Amino acid sequence: EVQQVESGGGLVQAGESLRLSCRASGSTFDDDAIAWFRQVPGKEREKVACFTLRDGSTFLADSVKGRFTVSRNNHGNTVYLQMSARKPQATAVYSCKDGLCLTSDDGWEFEATLGSWGQGTQVTVSS
Repeated sequence: EVQQVESGGGLVQAGESLRLSCRASGSTFDDDAIAWFRQVPGKEREKVACFTLRDGSTFLADSVKGRFTVSRNNHGNTVYLQMSARKPQATAVYSCKDGLCLTSDDGWEFEATLGSWGQGTQVTVSS
């Protein structure tokens, strides 16, 4: 089982950019996709993006379109989430998970593989 390790979070001011990393611990990702989620205390985990490893197709939540992008390194063991943190509402713990992007006429969903989630990385955006 490949574990995901998130890093790159921190404190930024609104308008600044930040790049989060999702690294495959000890190996390369061997799944179809990696998705990014975020969660604030007391609320459900919110999907942010889904990135297909085979061809780099990216599906974004409407709330982050135009501000977030997803990419990967050449080694195939790290996926990045580039954020333009324009709003304090972006403050959350960001996590990544391996699985499958499922698309339909209504948008996209993510089907996670079995296994644990990582600890996530805290992003705090100040106004």
